[in-house]
Amino acid sequence: MDARGKKVSGIIDADNLKAARIKLRKLQIYPTSVNEGSSAASKSTSAGGKSRFNLQKYLNKVKVAELAQMTRQLSTLLNANVPLVDALGALVEQTDQEKLKSALGDIREKVKEGSRLASAMKLHPDVFGDLYINMVHAGEVSGALDTVLSRLADFTENQARLTSKVKGAMIYPVIMALVGIILMSFLLVFVVPKIVKIFEDAEATLPLPTRILIGVSDFIAGYWYLVIILVVGAFFLYKRYYATPKGRYKVDGLRLKMPVFGPIFRMMAVGRFCRTLSTLTNSGVQLMTGLDIVKGVVNNVVLTEAIEETRNSVKEGESIADPLKRSGQFPPMVTHMIRIGEKTGALEAMLERVADTYEEQVDTQVSSLQALMEPVMIVVMGGVVGAIVLSIILPILNMNKLIGQ
Repeated sequence: MDARGKKVSGIIDADNLKAARIKLRKLQIYPTSVNEGSSAASKSTSAGGKSRFNLQKYLNKVKVAELAQMTRQLSTLLNANVPLVDALGALVEQTDQEKLKSALGDIREKVKEGSRLASAMKLHPDVFGDLYINMVHAGEVSGALDTVLSRLADFTENQARLTSKVKGAMIYPVIMALVGIILMSFLLVFVVPKIVKIFEDAEATLPLPTRILIGVSDFIAGYWYLVIILVVGAFFLYKRYYATPKGRYKVDGLRLKMPVFGPIFRMMAVGRFCRTLSTLTNSGVQLMTGLDIVKGVVNNVVLTEAIEETRNSVKEGESIADPLKRSGQFPPMVTHMIRIGEKTGALEAMLERVADTYEEQVDTQVSSLQALMEPVMIVVMGGVVGAIVLSIILPILNMNKLIGQ
């Protein structure tokens, strides 16, 4: 309760429950219940030395858009000469996302005690990644934290927009496929058996398509649980195989070689590589550190290995372009432009130009794919429904012929 007797709730950072109560009383808030937040969740997760899936932690994950908005606001406050501690305090008050609010509150306390912003953020790896922390560190060292944060917000928003567009393009076919499966299952389990009974009573000789349809219908009606077990089992086997280094390497390699989606995946990864490396080096992060960070953002083991080999070659005195070209994973245009950037001393600008080009290409191809997907899905679903209808109509036509004779 507050001083006026009104019920209030929220998050406050403190070393323990007793310290939290003291803090609240100083704010003229009289607690009726105080519970540990994220710390308790992490302790329960690590109890017994085993990690468990935490649904609340998963649902409370900080979204990229929320992080980008917070970064933009922090940059604006610092640019207006608001002290860092006060800026963080303002963000804590106006942030609604529980996990981000808690992390910002803890960071504010650490900064107040004398820690650097990047060091305080490093204590929350589930909110702030290596890319974010290294750029903040570079901004603090160079004295241009507000500029770096603004650049980081641009980068985060851009990546979130591109990822959202690709995911949005995949939603339609997934929904159509699910609707199609439900519709087919309904026809095969409830409609087809009733029509089949009519043919059985008439003792008519059924054509091959109808017999195949009846066989599929009987199997789904009698062994539907087996179908579910097989699908779930296949999914878990895939996840287990993908978790192994060999499995992930093979699957990621196949993704890059897929007929339609492979080029899109490659362009997204290459664009992300160029954009991230350009943003890092532009913010004052050293090239070797930048190459270390970008390994984790391409989200493909095959490309990660190529970047790691490039980093080792650069460490030995080579340029970036040559090892990237030798890997065979980066298009010739990319390596050519990087080589020009290295020779002219404008590597960051060239990387940014490549990223712009590839992101535009991804945007164009995703839009084209989205436009093409709708008629293709309609044709496929129409074909399946048409095959079922034809299988039902054929014996009826045969029966009519026999009656006519």
